[in-house]
Amino acid sequence: MKLGSLKRGRDGALVVISRDLLRKVEVTDIAPTLQAALDDWATVSVRLKGVYEALNQGYIDSEPLCLKELDAPLPRAYQWVDGSAYLNHSRLMRQARNAELPPSFYSDPLIYQGGSDHFIAGQSDISLPTDRWGADFEAEIAVITDDIPLGATEQQAADAIRLLVLVNDVSLRNLIPAELAKGFGFYQGKPASALSPVCVTPDELGDSWQDSKLSLPLQIYYNEQLFGCPDAGQDMHFSFARLLNHMARTRAVGAGTLVGSGTVSNQQSAPYLPEDGGLGFSCIAEARMVEMIEYGRPSTPFMRFGDRIRIEMNDTEGQSLFGAIDQTLQPSQ
Repeated sequence: MKLGSLKRGRDGALVVISRDLLRKVEVTDIAPTLQAALDDWATVSVRLKGVYEALNQGYIDSEPLCLKELDAPLPRAYQWVDGSAYLNHSRLMRQARNAELPPSFYSDPLIYQGGSDHFIAGQSDISLPTDRWGADFEAEIAVITDDIPLGATEQQAADAIRLLVLVNDVSLRNLIPAELAKGFGFYQGKPASALSPVCVTPDELGDSWQDSKLSLPLQIYYNEQLFGCPDAGQDMHFSFARLLNHMARTRAVGAGTLVGSGTVSNQQSAPYLPEDGGLGFSCIAEARMVEMIEYGRPSTPFMRFGDRIRIEMNDTEGQSLFGAIDQTLQPSQ
């Protein structure tokens, strides 16, 4: 099943979207918003599934879909937690400064709680007052959960995954070091993230969804050039079930919580860039770290006004699963 939110009010208006992303049916009579659907998923999802099947078979009135009319599936959420499930990303970031990963990184997931009061629509621009803050994109996968009880097992956590979505976790690299140096995490270095126009249920992914991992490649295009094509299932050290299990150790997790995988990153040796046969990167920072390791200094600049980032994932038949995150960095008004 594929769902989205029309740009209406602060929380959007729920729509069911056809598998080919060409048609939509507004279903606010079933649930006014995606959050409302998640609050009563056991009941509501059955009715939404019926609409979805009828839509794909052409048995129900529908309207053409334009992805630009969609807000983030959850324009605001009760909680946004981002993990670091791909240890290769953390390893590269440390290797560039001759540091090793602490042993705890291999057994204890690293997560932080970010801002969830506003998510950018997947095809709306990134707006910032200046392009001197080191704006960077980070291509990720995220899950959206049902309620998860305190102390949940990995299996209980896996059973509570309701939807998946793509994320552009925007980072301001020039602000983050000073914030982290204070020893209390970062805030200003992490502005609003963007979500793909469409979210999907795990059953929509077929065999690509196994053991709470999504094993399909991302396509990251930066200024029209292929920047990365890493496989989201490869080198994912902690599954989404493990991340959720870690979160539930000391607190219950509420329905509508978004949990990110962290920057998707595959281990590779030179050549690195897709144009040379490599897998490329999901963020500029990782490319810069490889440049530092290989050449002694980074050469890829962070985003400047007018730069465009496109993040997408296709199914095994080449059909876009979530619609593309397609954004340009623009000065805020």
